[in-house]
Amino acid sequence: MIPYGRQWIDDADIQAVVDTLRSDWLTQGPAIGKLEAAFTALCRVPHAIAVNSATSALHIACLAIGAGPGDVVWTVPNTFVASANCARLCGADVDFVDIDPRTYNISVPALAHKLRDAKAAGRLPKAVIPVHFSGRAPDQDAIWALAKDYGFRVIEDASHSVGATHGGEPIGSCRWSDIAVFSFHPVKIVTTAEGGLATTRDPALAERMALLRTHGVTKDEHLLTNKTEGGWYYEQVALGLNYRLTDLQAALGLSQLRRLQSFLNRRRELVARYDRLLAELPVTRPLADLIDESAWHLYVIRIDPKRTGKTRRQVYDAMRAAGIGVQVHYIPVHLQPYYRALGFKPGHCPEAELYAEEALSLPLYPAMSEADQDAVVAALRAAMR
Repeated sequence: MIPYGRQWIDDADIQAVVDTLRSDWLTQGPAIGKLEAAFTALCRVPHAIAVNSATSALHIACLAIGAGPGDVVWTVPNTFVASANCARLCGADVDFVDIDPRTYNISVPALAHKLRDAKAAGRLPKAVIPVHFSGRAPDQDAIWALAKDYGFRVIEDASHSVGATHGGEPIGSCRWSDIAVFSFHPVKIVTTAEGGLATTRDPALAERMALLRTHGVTKDEHLLTNKTEGGWYYEQVALGLNYRLTDLQAALGLSQLRRLQSFLNRRRELVARYDRLLAELPVTRPLADLIDESAWHLYVIRIDPKRTGKTRRQVYDAMRAAGIGVQVHYIPVHLQPYYRALGFKPGHCPEAELYAEEALSLPLYPAMSEADQDAVVAALRAAMR
């Protein structure tokens, strides 16, 4: 089976983990701070907070901005469920904004229209969570301008976008957001096995997220109510969680970052090759990079039965049977049973729903060979006969 994505671990990655196993630190040690420093440099941002998953990072981001009961947070349905669940875990309501049919990111016209209606109804969002689908940035400038006009916070779900850029700025710089979140899951751009990280320019948000990831417990003197005790003393000053990354994971992530540019270059080479190989097939290919540089976490085509004579399900089943691990990203979040029980129905986000009926993710990962890619294309061509 050729998978849709997979990690690439080399001997240096293994040695980095072994060295950490032989050190004095397995959990909260120096590698975490080094990983955070590496991301502040990569993203040109002053603060980075490493945690045990991007889901955890999204959760503490929502908590840090004060999202809670009585608030509503908006995101898109074309994402993994964590982009919405993070707000629900804070007690906030969630709503969904439809996607742009070209980029599959949040539609700015749909967002602007929804904001006008929400303002008239007195129900503006506490925050909007735009998702960087497949590693491509949404229209961050326009979203940030709307945030200033309507007074909501912006949390970028940039889980797919380590190493991507927008307007010449690295994703994660938070030039157009309050907080940005990355994922280090094995199929993402770099991995820590499981892991995530949040960046921000706001020192208060950074301090709050760092506190929340570790039970709300601190030894920082400026946060303590009793400053007269000894060096053993700590206080719980907030209701936090155990969302800490380990030194083992951070060491792997630091080692992976050595090859970030080569990972990105190889993904972009494979994308360009897919574009050439698929040019004559009756499928919709993803939008090419124009100015921004996508991280290309995913390569998603669309199967329109009117053009192909086959349904997405028929193509999916045929390719799986041929040993090609195609996948679907994503089932619309608002159509999941949990969200249907909250009142969401088909028709709420028609562009996302149509996209979800046609989308098919082809295998894409840096260690993929051209022979494997040829096999994917041959299986796709055969599946549409």
